[in-house]
Amino acid sequence: MKSISTKYILSLTSLLLLSAHPASAADIDVNQALSMNQQGALLLDVREVEEYNEIHAPNAMLIPLGQLSSRIQEISAYKNKPIAVMCRSGRRSEKAVHLLQEAGFLRVDNVTGGMLAWQKSGLKTDSSQYVQLMKRPPL
Repeated sequence: MKSISTKYILSLTSLLLLSAHPASAADIDVNQALSMNQQGALLLDVREVEEYNEIHAPNAMLIPLGQLSSRIQEISAYKNKPIAVMCRSGRRSEKAVHLLQEAGFLRVDNVTGGMLAWQKSGLKTDSSQYVQLMKRPPL
């Protein structure tokens, strides 16, 4: 009976450790990212404002990587929904994916090649300017 209890405890401990580890992210291409976005996934751009203003994917939400931790509540509705993260080439977005996973986001994918690949594929782009709304302090 003692060996069954030990096996049960070891199995349960292993299961808990696996469930606490963030889900692995997939590397997706720009066409998959576009398709996901068209089906309701968040397309998250983690480049800087200046880069975004030059060119970005339509419907992409901008939160620069350096601000992601402090602005993560803005995308909390996507905690259990798909998110495709992109940057210029895929390096910053890879960091963002890990940050989001550590924060408990379950369905986060990295867009391989980022905006460089998006442009190279001939997908539609936008150059509208990002305007950050500043909250006014209460009177």
